[in-house]
Amino acid sequence: MTDFPHRGGHDNPCAYAAGIGPNCSCLPYTEDDLRAEAARQHATLAEDPDFMGVGEQMNGTEIASHLPPAEAEGAEGWHWDEALDEDQFHAAQQKIHDLINGAADVSAWAVNLGADGLEPDEHTFGFAAGDKPIIRVHFAFAPELSDEARDAFVTGLGEAAAREMHLALNRH
Repeated sequence: MTDFPHRGGHDNPCAYAAGIGPNCSCLPYTEDDLRAEAARQHATLAEDPDFMGVGEQMNGTEIASHLPPAEAEGAEGWHWDEALDEDQFHAAQQKIHDLINGAADVSAWAVNLGADGLEPDEHTFGFAAGDKPIIRVHFAFAPELSDEARDAFVTGLGEAAAREMHLALNRH
């Protein structure tokens, strides 16, 4: 096999693996490499949110629990910056900033969902020890999967998981 010059300090894996020259048409990365790099960059975006930016994004944004009914065409709910005085706004801004900082890094999961054409769904189930969550399962489905099929899957999986957890916790 012919030795080819290093590119960026690394051998050309394509050329060495295939035994061909440096003009090969294959690329020295895989789909998994692309997903890993996208996940790394996604995580970096959420690593250290700008405190002032959190407040700026709250301005003019409706508070989710105060959205008007869908049929109230043109109506708007309460906005963070209008519903709260300055101290309340700052306290909410700090709590949101802390939630962002404490959020789990699900970057790889998010990137893989998008690459696979799946959409996160609001279905969840979990188990708790008293008030403390110990397991939480989130779901993502293909967009064409009906609500009924999603419900049936989550219900069936939840029932099976509950049986197994009950058995596991009572095996002492």
